[in-house]
Amino acid sequence: MCALRPAPHGPRGTRRPRRTRIPGPLLVLLGCLPGLAAVAALGACAGGVDDASPAGRTPRPAAARAAGHRAARPPVVPRAAWLDALARHAQPPPRYDDKAVAVFVHHTDSPNGYDCADAPRIIRSLYTGQTAARGWDDIGYNFLVDRCGTVYEGRAGGVDRAVTGAHTQGFNHRTVGIAALGTFTAGVPVPQAMVDAIAALAAWKLGLSGVDPRAHVRLTSSNSHSRYAAGTTATLPALAGHRDGFMTSCPGAALAARLPEIRETAARLQGRTAAHALTGTP
Repeated sequence: MCALRPAPHGPRGTRRPRRTRIPGPLLVLLGCLPGLAAVAALGACAGGVDDASPAGRTPRPAAARAAGHRAARPPVVPRAAWLDALARHAQPPPRYDDKAVAVFVHHTDSPNGYDCADAPRIIRSLYTGQTAARGWDDIGYNFLVDRCGTVYEGRAGGVDRAVTGAHTQGFNHRTVGIAALGTFTAGVPVPQAMVDAIAALAAWKLGLSGVDPRAHVRLTSSNSHSRYAAGTTATLPALAGHRDGFMTSCPGAALAARLPEIRETAARLQGRTAAHALTGTP
């Protein structure tokens, strides 16, 4: 135990400056510290120690941290490339969420042996099936990716915004639906260009909200036809397969097996290290 020597008294009749009273235990602590360390300790006591950041480093605001992990926006082909005036369906204005904190990956369950130049025609056919046959107001997916790695804008509303999709029943809010053109059941090769494009797209969209693609987030189900009863808060991967939220085999066993790689690639594109991803919705 270190001991503090009492301060000497001033000359008789001399008025000593007023000093702030410091609790005895703290004086003992300060007496054990060298000069500058004691000043730092006193400052910590005055301000309150609630900073979990490394010593000597001021924590950045949440917005700055999010900006630090934003990925570049990949090229996105606009809706006009696949939706002509004859096929366009009358629809209400887009709906939006405050942000998107998760991505659901799908496959379109359509043939794989297409020429990439035919992707706009295939997407237009999907749009017609969902709006005419199913009566939806628009294509459900926010984005579609072909086997050559080309990214297409899907649902209307603006690729930079958190457009509410219609891709994962129960979990369409605060999420992004990315559909891979094709069928990727067990044993079917998934083109690397497609995998890389999904990763780049997910890195960009999740980076806008500061979400690590390797993390888990909390989402509340809005529909009891999902895997979770309406109102249930589920903890799901920030980059999930359709089957994580709904009773389905989508996005197919082959594409689902590539999701860990997609998560890691997306995190790298956000400039993140291999540190453990935290659980929780930003």
